[in-house]
Amino acid sequence: MAAAPRERSFFLGLLPLPERNAVVQALRTETVGGLVLLAAAVVALVWANTPWSGVYEQIRDFHFGIPALGLDLSVQHWTADGLLAIFFLVAGIELKRELVVGELRTPATAALPVIAAFCGMIVPAAVYTFTITAGGGSAKGWAVPMATDIAFALAVLAVLSTHLPAALRAFLLTLAVVDDLGAILIIAVFFTSDLNFAALGGAFAGLAVIYALQRFRVHGWWWYVPLGLVTWALMYNGGVHATVAGVAIGLILRTTRDKGESASPAERTSHLLHPLSAGVVVPLFALFAAGVGISGAALGEVFTRPEPLGVVLGLVIGKTIGIFAGTYLAARFTRAKLNPDLAWADVFALAVLAGIGFTVALLIGELAFPAPGAAEHIKAAVLIGSLMAAGLATLLIKRRNGIYRRLYDEETRDDDHDGIPDIYQRADTAER
Repeated sequence: MAAAPRERSFFLGLLPLPERNAVVQALRTETVGGLVLLAAAVVALVWANTPWSGVYEQIRDFHFGIPALGLDLSVQHWTADGLLAIFFLVAGIELKRELVVGELRTPATAALPVIAAFCGMIVPAAVYTFTITAGGGSAKGWAVPMATDIAFALAVLAVLSTHLPAALRAFLLTLAVVDDLGAILIIAVFFTSDLNFAALGGAFAGLAVIYALQRFRVHGWWWYVPLGLVTWALMYNGGVHATVAGVAIGLILRTTRDKGESASPAERTSHLLHPLSAGVVVPLFALFAAGVGISGAALGEVFTRPEPLGVVLGLVIGKTIGIFAGTYLAARFTRAKLNPDLAWADVFALAVLAGIGFTVALLIGELAFPAPGAAEHIKAAVLIGSLMAAGLATLLIKRRNGIYRRLYDEETRDDDHDGIPDIYQRADTAER
């Protein structure tokens, strides 16, 4: 007798309760941080376009540090090379959590968001390459439109007062996590200066010691903080972008709990650093990276020069086509099927929202175009492309917000006040 075909699982259906709780906690922090990020970006733009722009530039370009250790950096570089290492440390922890206990832990559940994210990186790069080929520009910025800024995207949702179900937000978060991994690999492979193999050897030795301490269950911040700082400094002096040290440490930290532990080392570290990363680190980076002088001529050049035009088209068109097409094809040729309460219009709106590429896009733009003049045009393109994606996504999401509100209310309803949403206590929950 032939075996019955396996039931197809719902894509964007109800998340398991532990996964939902983890996603809600992470997104709450990112949303608050995103609002601070938006405020910092606005301050930077306004400040850079006032008569006091010279003060902004003096602060941004002020150097301090320890020259003997190769760490005499400007304020802007300290935020990009130093503070962003904390952001990538948290990203590394989130990626590890997704790989061990989250959506990416099994090939079946990982396939769809990974394919969608992969297409959401490849297509924007292809759109940029096609644009600069047609216009005779430089190919150095091909990676700029590839990454989604989850904090900025969630801040837009918060401003809209939308009620996206946890599954839609989790899909956006997973896309951003895979995007961050791709960005980290790109930075490590393509944006390295002359390599200092002695310093890199020291950095890898530091990572090996951290790994050993985790294996032998050694606790105490006094071990890890000095080791992390030394590893970061050696990575920077080794010629590899120092943020790579952050994600490497995040991937090393243990995410599973031992018997008797209330939280794993990765959970404790994320709990401490996530608010700092979202509320301080990323906004400070935005404050000193988003200060672009805007004039009519500069805005015109964004749409007439091939490099910034390629960035805008990559974010607005490339991201949308890549993520939507990747998601549709993955769902079409795998066992996943779309939640019947949602429509493909919801996936399309989320794909447009993912075109908001701010923090990592600005970072890659600075690495790809170190010359100040070229960097300003790329920054302006990232800002304009992100705003266009946010505006289009706003229109699309607002049209569907009534459905989102109904699903959100159903998902969060707790009539018996026991702290567990009622939908998770129904007999049919497992079938959803």
